[in-house]
Amino acid sequence: MIDPRLKTLCHSLVNYSMAVKKGERVLIENFDCPEELSEQLIKEVYEAGGVPFSWVRSQRIQRALLLNADREQIEAQTRYDAALMQDMDAYVAFRGSLNTSELSDVGEEQLNLYRSIYSKRVHHELRVKKTKWVVLRYPNASMAQLAGMSTEQFEDFYFKVCNLDYSKMDRAMDAMAERLKSVDEVHITGPGTDLTFSVKGIPSKKCSGHMNIPDGEIYTAPVKDSANGRITYNTPSFSQGFKFENISFEFKNGKIVDAKANNTEKLNKILDTDEGARYLGEFSFGVNPYILHPMCDTLFDEKIAGSIHLTPGSCYEDADNGNESAVHWDLVLIQRPDYGGGEIAFDGEVIRRDGKFLGDLAVLNEENLI
Repeated sequence: MIDPRLKTLCHSLVNYSMAVKKGERVLIENFDCPEELSEQLIKEVYEAGGVPFSWVRSQRIQRALLLNADREQIEAQTRYDAALMQDMDAYVAFRGSLNTSELSDVGEEQLNLYRSIYSKRVHHELRVKKTKWVVLRYPNASMAQLAGMSTEQFEDFYFKVCNLDYSKMDRAMDAMAERLKSVDEVHITGPGTDLTFSVKGIPSKKCSGHMNIPDGEIYTAPVKDSANGRITYNTPSFSQGFKFENISFEFKNGKIVDAKANNTEKLNKILDTDEGARYLGEFSFGVNPYILHPMCDTLFDEKIAGSIHLTPGSCYEDADNGNESAVHWDLVLIQRPDYGGGEIAFDGEVIRRDGKFLGDLAVLNEENLI
């Protein structure tokens, strides 16, 4: 029997997040998740009048393919999958994340080829820019362990977060969306952080259940050459099978000129993927009232209430600052008092202190979104 909370979620994904219309083609990608999940999504797509397609994936199989892959193979796989993605109107992906370190022994050469060829074409250029897309995790014991919860406790947390009233959140985000239209300088301060940049002329985007679930962020992008100063992130991040901690960047005229972490060499290899990887592509506020602590999963951590993320790599088309890269790495700084606090100012006016929005932006605080 399918969990009724999962039925609610699948219905919302098809009818609210993707808003599937009659005749629209929908690609369902299932990475290490139960078959009944894909089955339920297929039913919902058919009921909405859409045409479902399915990819069934495995991270272990992905690892096996990449271990000895060469450029020719990755370019061929990119052509095949890009052809299908090009033909889609919508895309939904559930990723099981059974082992966050599954790709840890894949070589740097293979990972860089996959990121710069496959991910750039299939996901950044086609899926993100051409489809109505939404990406989710799926609750399992591995994710519960990362979150420091029992499996049952994490499942309850997961469905509470994912089945939030996102339409209410969407309305609350209007105040920030309106404010960002006139902002020039952003100034972020906190432990190990004193950074300024401009967002002048860059559009903003409300994320309220239409692209990622769980959701809860409002993003824009820094003017490409405007960032100066230092930021020190206090949230760990998995990339390429490695858990990065204590990441710190120094910027000069938009470019990361110094980068440190618990593995500085590996960090700089990612930033050297291409020229755009050392520039910023996104600046975002996290506002999900139910997500308060990191669990080393970007889809959750970037939505943490009282956080921001500042992203090395490619920008989004709807908040375009001109930066292109095969990298898009959402790195999170939590500014609530239990994580060291901090302030954010717009053009000299403090608009958030210690994770709490002030004035007309207070509608985005946790107590107003539940």
